[in-house]
Amino acid sequence: MSDRPTEDILGPDGKPLSKKALKKQQKDAEKAVKKAAHRQQEQAQNPQAVEQEKEDYAKDLYGQVRMIQSRDKPDRTLLKVCELTPGLADQKVWLRGRLYTSRSKGKSCFFVIRQQKWTVQALVSVGEKVSKQMVKYIANINKESIIDVEGYVRTVPQKIESCSQQDVELHAEQVWVISSAAPRLPLLIEDASRPDTEGDLARVNQDTRLDNRIIDLRTQTNQALFRVEMGVCRHFRQHLEQIGFVEIHTPKIISAASEGGANVFEVTYFKTKAYLAQSPQLYKQMAICGDMDKVFTVGAVFRAEDSNTHRHLTEFVGLDLEMAFSYHYHEVLDVIGNLFVAIFKGLQQNFAEEIEIVHKQFPAEPFKFLEPSLRLDYREGVQMLREVGVDMEEGDDLSTPNEKLLGKLVKAKYDTDFFILDKFPLAVRPFYTMPDPEDTKWSNSYDMFMRGEEILSGAQRIHDPDFLLERAKEHEINIEKIKAYIDSFKYGAPPHAGGGIGMERVTMLYLGLDNIRKASLFPRDPKRLTP
Repeated sequence: MSDRPTEDILGPDGKPLSKKALKKQQKDAEKAVKKAAHRQQEQAQNPQAVEQEKEDYAKDLYGQVRMIQSRDKPDRTLLKVCELTPGLADQKVWLRGRLYTSRSKGKSCFFVIRQQKWTVQALVSVGEKVSKQMVKYIANINKESIIDVEGYVRTVPQKIESCSQQDVELHAEQVWVISSAAPRLPLLIEDASRPDTEGDLARVNQDTRLDNRIIDLRTQTNQALFRVEMGVCRHFRQHLEQIGFVEIHTPKIISAASEGGANVFEVTYFKTKAYLAQSPQLYKQMAICGDMDKVFTVGAVFRAEDSNTHRHLTEFVGLDLEMAFSYHYHEVLDVIGNLFVAIFKGLQQNFAEEIEIVHKQFPAEPFKFLEPSLRLDYREGVQMLREVGVDMEEGDDLSTPNEKLLGKLVKAKYDTDFFILDKFPLAVRPFYTMPDPEDTKWSNSYDMFMRGEEILSGAQRIHDPDFLLERAKEHEINIEKIKAYIDSFKYGAPPHAGGGIGMERVTMLYLGLDNIRKASLFPRDPKRLTP
């Protein structure tokens, strides 16, 4: 009897199969026959192995644990990935981390466990304790899942360059999923960790990072970056405490604009209106009037400025300080200059590893500074700009481009990324700034710069209420709106000065980053209110 024609063989949809589909069907059938024959041969040669595989003798050594609801207190110590060193060679350990990457090959699976900024390679291979099913299960765990792993620490003949723990690997015997990640991630950690210099490989743009900040924060770079930022705050606090400053905490909901300006966020406060504080300045000064002598505060600052630049945020962390002085505001300027030196030296000494990690992804020149800090008169700065062709008068304010240019000129001449510019024109400073006693064209005020960008603005404040009132009228400020501020100096106020620093901006510029949003955990700007 002759074969039926191809067009008479129907597929699942009831339509005749094409020649190509028929050929595939025949091949699949041949493969199935060969597989069954191979299976029979294996069973005849080693029936015990086939039975073991069927039973999965490792079934109690891997899987998904039930949700941790604080039922148990197992007698188990989870080591940190950073603790895995050759000193623990051949010891059995438990650790917890995220499944960073995995790659199965034959009867083995290599996977990397990540814990914050540390990584270690692990492997599992079919053997007496590990079954094929176990290897397959581990190979299919979703990336970024949290897992517990038990295994032996083994030294390796060649360094594992792709991991932080380069001299050891973990030979796993148990793997348990503690919390499973979704199979499809909005971004891959490998892509988010890739330097811009790596050719055409995939990278993650800034908006995607910030939209999925929880995952973005897991990169080794961000783990290091926010430790550096912690260091900025730590050394700010430590240095000021060591020289007798008192930390205070000021209100963030206030009845009138902090600096008398329009860039404030208005909020409903029961049956009236209130504002989010633009600055803790009033309360710092009130603390000085309350004889606290030297104070600092770390807290949120709000600016309703529609500035969509690389260096502006609508909410940032302010590092503010204020102090009474004896005779000259340069006493305060010396303190602030020394403060920045202490911060920079502290970062160099205590966060060198983190700085190196950040610079692997975001390369930048190491930050340079002088001790003591370089201090220039405003007129010197203007003269340096004029010498390279900038057209500006002595009394003009510095534009952003001119700030950056001056930073480059100072770096070329003095080899420092940090400097202080003293004696700004009075006309470009707020009404509460003390005029220069010799020439009222100038003022007892100063800015500080890192890599050509302002990171602190400060001054000697007017502490005499009558003079303060006179200056406010000259600036045509509504006296009623600042009455509480002026009244705070009526009962005797010591001469004082201070300034405010933006934590994120200092971090950005110290590390040489191109955008302040990289240095803000969950940034707020005119276009971003989430997450």
